[in-house]
Amino acid sequence: MQQGGFAGKVAIVTGSASGIGAAVAVSLAKAGARVVINYTKSETEARETAALVERAGGEARVVRGDVADDADCRALAEAAREAWGRVDILVNNAGTTTFAAHGDLDALSSDDFARIYAVNVTGAFQMIRACRETLKETRGTVVNVSSIAGIAGVGSSVAYAASKGALNTMTLSLARALAPEIRVNAVCPGYVATPWFEKRFGEVRFAQITAEQADATPLKRAGEPQDIANAVLYLASPVARHITGVMLVVDGGLHLSLPR
Repeated sequence: MQQGGFAGKVAIVTGSASGIGAAVAVSLAKAGARVVINYTKSETEARETAALVERAGGEARVVRGDVADDADCRALAEAAREAWGRVDILVNNAGTTTFAAHGDLDALSSDDFARIYAVNVTGAFQMIRACRETLKETRGTVVNVSSIAGIAGVGSSVAYAASKGALNTMTLSLARALAPEIRVNAVCPGYVATPWFEKRFGEVRFAQITAEQADATPLKRAGEPQDIANAVLYLASPVARHITGVMLVVDGGLHLSLPR
């Protein structure tokens, strides 16, 4: 996105302490937006991201909040309004998962499903509801960060894939319900090499997984946070003003290799 493409705009990016969310926040700032950076546990990383936003010439507010909690969602929306009087862009990036082989049905409990849905689906809904009125006023846009898992039934667990499938369906529902004032779209990344994966698996295994994922894609590269940020900014921008209710797959072509 060209420098200044979001001048005067205000964005909330949930789960933006690191990884994809941080890349989105910094990219928006470089394009002229003011950004609310949200975290649940990683305050240090969130403040590092805020420093990058400010270094890029943007303004940032750091707000702790769990999107599974409706009161926290409303507080995030209010933080943006208090600081800048508006919300133009909502990026629902916060997410969680449990790792479990898809064939091992005993590896997941109802609590696992409830927790994953609370963040990945209900959290996104609550954030949209909290921002709805000001997004209507600004004729704003919502971008949900979903996953190829929600289209192809792959990924870290059945619960995660199901939650992203639900997020995709909700994207369609709310694109209809909130039109014409608010556009609602989703990006569906494949594997993305983020610090979260490195912490989860360790440096050596992380490098192996990244290489394996790169080899599995037609484009022969693993995704990076900036790849997803570029797609988010496209959907949030006036260039995409005639686009709503779409799931944009950003996976290096991995979906072409998956069984159907």
